[in-house]
Order: sequence, then C-alpha cells, then structure tokens
Amino acid sequence: MAYGSNNNEKSTKEVRYLNKDFSQIRNNLIEFSKQYYPNTHKDFNESSPGMMFIEMAAYVGDVMSYYVDSQFKESLLGYSEELRTLYSMAQTFGYKPRLTAPSSVTLDIFQLVPAKGTASSIEPDYDYALNVPVGARVETSDGVTFRTIQGCDFRFTSTNSTRVTTIFETDSNDSPTFYLLKKQVKAQSGAVTSEDFTFGGAKKYSSIKLSNNNIIDIISVVDSDGNNWNEVDSLAQDTVFDEVHNDSDNDPTLAQYSDDVPYLLKLKRVSRRFTAYRRPDGKTELRFGAGVSDNADEEIIPNPDNVGSNLADSPSKIYETFDPSNFLKTKTYGLAPSNTTLTISYQYGGGVQENVGVDEINKIAGITLEVNSTNLAQSVLDTVKQSVRISNPEASSGGLGAESVEELRENIKAYFQAQGRAVTKEDYIIRTYALPDKYGNIAKAYIVQDDQLSGVMPTEISPEPGAPEAQDRIPNPLALNLYILGYNSNKQLSIVNRAVKENLKTYLSRFRLITDAVNIKNAYVINIGVDYQIITKANYSQDQVIALVNERILEFFNIDRWQINQPIILSDLGYEISLVDGVASVTNVKILNKYETSEGYSGNGYDVDGALKNGILYPSLDPSIFELRFPLKDIRGQGVGTNTNEGGF
Repeated sequence: MAYGSNNNEKSTKEVRYLNKDFSQIRNNLIEFSKQYYPNTHKDFNESSPGMMFIEMAAYVGDVMSYYVDSQFKESLLGYSEELRTLYSMAQTFGYKPRLTAPSSVTLDIFQLVPAKGTASSIEPDYDYALNVPVGARVETSDGVTFRTIQGCDFRFTSTNSTRVTTIFETDSNDSPTFYLLKKQVKAQSGAVTSEDFTFGGAKKYSSIKLSNNNIIDIISVVDSDGNNWNEVDSLAQDTVFDEVHNDSDNDPTLAQYSDDVPYLLKLKRVSRRFTAYRRPDGKTELRFGAGVSDNADEEIIPNPDNVGSNLADSPSKIYETFDPSNFLKTKTYGLAPSNTTLTISYQYGGGVQENVGVDEINKIAGITLEVNSTNLAQSVLDTVKQSVRISNPEASSGGLGAESVEELRENIKAYFQAQGRAVTKEDYIIRTYALPDKYGNIAKAYIVQDDQLSGVMPTEISPEPGAPEAQDRIPNPLALNLYILGYNSNKQLSIVNRAVKENLKTYLSRFRLITDAVNIKNAYVINIGVDYQIITKANYSQDQVIALVNERILEFFNIDRWQINQPIILSDLGYEISLVDGVASVTNVKILNKYETSEGYSGNGYDVDGALKNGILYPSLDPSIFELRFPLKDIRGQGVGTNTNEGGF
C-alpha cells in the first residue's frame, strides 16, 4: 500500500502550459529536470548530450506553438493573411472576391431612321428604331474588347435613358429624309468565350472549373436541351429576377405605361441553378445542387398540404413509408446536371491595361439588332441596321487587378455588415435608388414608420368648437411607408406610375425582412416661387445683377440637391444671393406657393405663412418636397436702390 501511494505522488508532476517560445520552453525543461530528476541528470552544460535533447524538445515545442498560434490567427478575419483562408471566409459570408476588375466606359450608340410624313408634319419614323440587347461587343484597334452591360432600346426615351434625335440628311427642298438617333449605355472590358462540359449520371454537388483566369462575369449557362441555368448567391436561393417586355400580352393593365417603363420585373422560381466560387489561384468554379432524382419532389417526400387529407379522391399518404434519405435527393438546393452538356459563356480579362482613351472604341465585333419588321420596307431596314455606330466620348477607367489581402479583408467586413438585406430605413432608400432604369426611374425616396389613428381623443387636447376631433397616431412597428417620386421628360417631379411601383415592389421583396411590411406611396410636390428685393452696388447694371441672382437661386433650388421633407432656410438663400457680385444688400426674400394645375403645377396648395417659423419654411406633415418648377417665371427679382456710399469715407 505504501509503495502504491508513493508511486501516485511521484506521478503527479507540475507542468506549465504558458511557456510558448524556445527560450521559455528550454528554461522550463531545465527546471523540470532539476526538480524531478535531480539524480538522473546534472550536466546542463551547452555541449552536453542531455542539453541537446532538452533544446530539441524546446525547438519542437516552439514550432508547434507557432503553428497553433498561426492557425488561430488565420481563423480571425481581422488578422488572417493567407489568401486561401480569406477566400473561404469571404464566400462563407456570401462575398465573392474580386479576381479582376474590368474597365468601364459610357458608349454612344447611333442609328439612322427614315423620316415620315409630308410638309410640316415630317417626323422620325420610330417603327425603324432598333433594340440592342445587353452583350453587344465592341473593340479598339489594339484588340481590347468591351461588352455592353445595359440594353439600348431606341424605341423608348426617359430621363435616365435619353434618346437624342437630330436631322442627319435632307433632300433638295431641305426636308429631312433621315434622322440620327443617339443613346448612351454602360460597357465594361473583357473578352467573351465559351466552354462545353459533359455530365454523365447525376452527382450531388458536382462542380466544374473554368479554364481561363480572371473571370469577370458568367453570361449564360445552357444545357443541350436548351434549358437555362441561373447563377444565384447560394444554392438555397430558389428565385431569380426575370424581366419581360411591358406589353399587352404580358400585362394588359400595366402596358399603358410602356413608354416610361419598357420592362416589368418578375420573380421566377428556378430549380436549375449554380453558384460561382472564386479560387485564390485566379480560377472560377461552378457548383451545382444536390437534386439527383428524376421524380418530382412530391413523389419522393410527403407534401404537408395533402398528408391525411380526407377530401374525396385526394391522395392520402398516412399509411405510406418514405425513405429518410429521400430528403437529400430533392431540388431544395437545386438540380444536379445529368446526361447533358453545359455550354458556359463568360467574360474574362480586366486589369489596368484595359483602360483606353477617348474615341479608341470604334469597331463592332458582335451585336444583336431587334426590330418588329412587320410592314417595314426591307431595303430601308437594311440601311438602318448598317448605320449602327458606336464610339466612346470619354476615356474608360476602373480596370484593376485582384484585391490585395488588406482590401479583401475590409471588403469582407463591409459585406458582412450589409448582409445583403434591408434592415434599416437607409437600406431601403439605397435599394430603392438601385432599381435599374429600365424598370422605371425613382428620383426621390423617403421612408418613415407607418402610423395609424387610434380613434381615441388624446386627453391633453381640447378641440375648438366645430373643429374635427384630433386623434392619437400610433406607430406600427412592423410597417414602413416608402414615399417616392419620379421625373417627367423635362426633369420635373411627377407621380410614379403603377408599373414602376410594381417593379419596385418585386425588387424590394428579395431584400425585405420577413417581418417588415413596406407601403409604397406617392410623396407630395409643393411648387414654389421666389420673390426677392436687393440693393445693388454702385457702377453695376441692375438688370445684369438680377440675372446673376436668378441663376444663383436656380442653382440653390436645383432639384438634384433637394430631398423629401427638406426645409427651406431663408437665411441660407439670402446668403447665397448676397454672394453674387454686385449685390450690396438683400432687403427681402419671400417664398410663394404655386399650385394651379392649369399652369402645369402640382395642384397642392400650401400655407406658406403658417409653415414659416423663425425664418425656416417647413414641409408638411405628410412627406413632401419643395420644387421650383418653372424658374423663368417663378423667380422674380427687384432692385430697390443702389448703394452709392461704397468705397468712400
């Protein structure tokens, strides 16, 4: 018993786990040897065999400690430095690292259309207007390829996609015979190619690797049966945006707005989908889903809607058994390609070397021209198609290489905070402005908490006799009111039509939290005029000074600088006027309400005097915006005298 007890005491030795570098581990091993083996080893000279083993053990411990620390550091986003680790983290958070950045440019696209009509009624025949879909390829003389990322539809014009029409050719009587149409679209650099991949039997989560480095964009993935495969952010995402022409066939109700909204945005459920995985070696890998069954999901797993149904002739699955592994074979994460060939078209390239100068993009390498040729003269149509030209009035820019470690780390942090969804009010505003132009233009957006009338008189308010009863307004925590306005063709604020609202509703549905309700409403436009009086300096023309002041006021009320529910601070306006050369003093500034619909105003009357408090004109309680609609007649200035004492004693 005594021997066993003594053995237990000797087997319990103190081991220190805080020593991590070579010298600390070495010193600790020496102390450990002196304490527990005093009679076994006494020679701690640097050249002794015992010290050799101690230092070798310290060396191994130091190396292991280093790699443990390094692995832990690599697991922390703020300290990781290996591209392989950062790429894995990025795509875990949903961020796709940038392998390359294409050079971007704005292109001018031109085409001719014939004239129609006679005498004073001659006008362009827009039946010959072409539609140039996304993907037109143009080149420089040095072989740098650019691809359009916006469609160019000459049939429509809007504030954000303006069609400029000029006379191109006239006959002997100076009557126009052809008109020149011009539009601008965005394009980015990169060569376009395609690869084929053949699949045999279905395999869960199969993947393929594209041969080229620096992939910019996956243009299309089509199988041998003609089915399109759609890129998604994650395989769990089963819907993608789809666009359709706004015509009576697709939506008879919204077709009336086709001039302003040429396309309708829809959500489409897709089972054929893939994700693009970026690799640190510059390659791109396409990963597919786990659906390997040829049968419908309802045939291999129970459908909660009809299990146990007692309706006549309805399928009841109560007494059927299902293999639990069937859940792993459904289309929940998309289909796995099988017995087919996928043709993958993609764009690659980019980099600083693809930034080109002005007018260097002048060659059309590949373009699709769409037009309804019914009742059109074929010879004229051929002339129109051959007239298409493209140029770049400005130099391209933005071409970059892959992200550095620091850039990648910071971009991952930013993306993780954004989370790809609308959480705050500002998120909804940003997403609203991000609606692509072809689905309608949103000029102004403002969002507030929804509120409801309680129906109960607040105890602290005593209404005046004959006045309507005041009611408490209770905020609805689960609903938001999104107020929007658009521009008309003259860049004046206008009510957004229903087609734009439907597109915005569809667009926001992808980013909206499940507990949020967003009510899309029209904001109010309060049209105003400005009357002012000034004293001009000596030796200045009063008319010229007033003209300069009018320009300054027009700049002050530039609609691009104004937002919904922004007040007018009269002191700021007076200060801007006082800065005009020739103005000695501003004696009076007054804001007037313009509301007559017969004169082109919004029709919204507003009590300016009642809303003016301490020199600040506040907007209404209902979200509204001030607009100087017709500057030529809504700005009226008067010189009331001249400062003759300037410069004297």
